[in-house]
Amino acid sequence: MGVALALASALCFGLSDFAAGLAARRLHSAAVVLIGQLCGVVLVSVLALFVAAPNLTPVAVGWGAFSGIGTGLGAAFLFQAMKVGRFSLVVPLSDVAGVAIPVVIGVALLHDRLGWWAWAGCVIAVPAIWLITSGRGARTTPTAGAGWALLSGAAFALQYVALARADAAAGLWPLAMNRLVAVLTVAPIAVRRERLRMSRRTALLAIGSGILGTSAIAAFMIATRAQALSVAVVLTSLYPAVTVLLGLTVLRERLTRRQAVGLVCAAATVVLVSL
Repeated sequence: MGVALALASALCFGLSDFAAGLAARRLHSAAVVLIGQLCGVVLVSVLALFVAAPNLTPVAVGWGAFSGIGTGLGAAFLFQAMKVGRFSLVVPLSDVAGVAIPVVIGVALLHDRLGWWAWAGCVIAVPAIWLITSGRGARTTPTAGAGWALLSGAAFALQYVALARADAAAGLWPLAMNRLVAVLTVAPIAVRRERLRMSRRTALLAIGSGILGTSAIAAFMIATRAQALSVAVVLTSLYPAVTVLLGLTVLRERLTRRQAVGLVCAAATVVLVSL
């Protein structure tokens, strides 16, 4: 059951990013984040009512709020990367940065101890980033969206590190606060840029992205209760494969051999570091 839920989480994350990326090509990325996170606030708040929270403290809620800054900015940067770049490249690139940076922070500031596989994953991340960003495509420049993707990974790293500091005994309330602060972070940009005017199709894509993203997190949290955490993390972290496959099949994106090798290295980095 835990494995199935972790895979469902990966599928939902991948579909969520794909839907948001399509919406961001018609709407400012901050507006897409705003709509998606508003849906997330409602869903997570409702779910939080049914999840035990025996030790809900201001500190746990505070960490959740702090992580929301990373969530809002990370999603906005990622969707902007998907707007100007290829889905099959920028999503794995963001994932690599989002996984590797928390490891560095954990070792440097939190005195974490890593196994050889995690160090190997960090080493592989360097050629992965270089290979992905150095390929040439017919319709985009080699680095189209790469900068935004790396920025999104750094912001998501803030999200991961802060959420990890929140006490699990606080239930889902830190996550609810995460979504709320993410909304507040991007709302000024979204309203100023778009005034929230959009087509029905774009609105549905943004709403679908928010529902799928929240469902993915819920599935992951349940999976960690039914399956070893390391297994759940590794399986969920494979979500970029969904977005990559959709980019290659639905949007007919093309990769060079160098970029294909880079994607393999990126997948290896995520799996090794997650272990």
